Amino acid sequence: MIGIINYGVGNLTSVKNSLDFLNIPNAVTDRPEEINNFDKIILPGVGAFGAAMEKLNNFGFADKIKNFANAGKPVLGICLGMQLLFDESREYGHHKGLGLIKGRVLPFSEKVKSLPLPQIGWNNITKENASPLLENIEDNSSFYFVHSFYCKPKNQDLVTASSDYGIKFAAVIHEKNIFGCQFHPEKSQSAGLQILKNFNDL
Repeated sequence: MIGIINYGVGNLTSVKNSLDFLNIPNAVTDRPEEINNFDKIILPGVGAFGAAMEKLNNFGFADKIKNFANAGKPVLGICLGMQLLFDESREYGHHKGLGLIKGRVLPFSEKVKSLPLPQIGWNNITKENASPLLENIEDNSSFYFVHSFYCKPKNQDLVTASSDYGIKFAAVIHEKNIFGCQFHPEKSQSAGLQILKNFNDL
């Protein structure tokens, strides 16, 4: 059973509908005490890093998610949810993240001057390192992105797929039982559904 974390930030309906379409058992929860009832959890997210972390802390989810991950159970962060897995973000100030992945979240605007921000739309990924999350995903597959910030892990070997938007950036990360997609698999048609299926099959 996959738990979808509802902390007031994210497009939960699309994620749930995709899992339902795949006949994957799932439930949305806004109660931190229910997390341990799940085999895996998905942390979605849309919006600003600082506000999202504040909600995770205020709802009581932050420590529960960290305990779940530290117990070796699979966690998938989607879009902002992937960024929240990192140590810190420089989105409108400095904000501390969940600290499950060593590294930072940085603004495209410091490096990318000739492209519109946020990046909104389809972009291709390049597979970098093996990960079960990318099983049956062809290299150069397209996924749907919406973001103005990108993740920079301290250990670049954690980047299992990259993409390019003026600069090369992490599109998929994987460290042990922790996974992240900068794109929205739930909005990425058949390739995105395959990502969700792969996460369920772990």
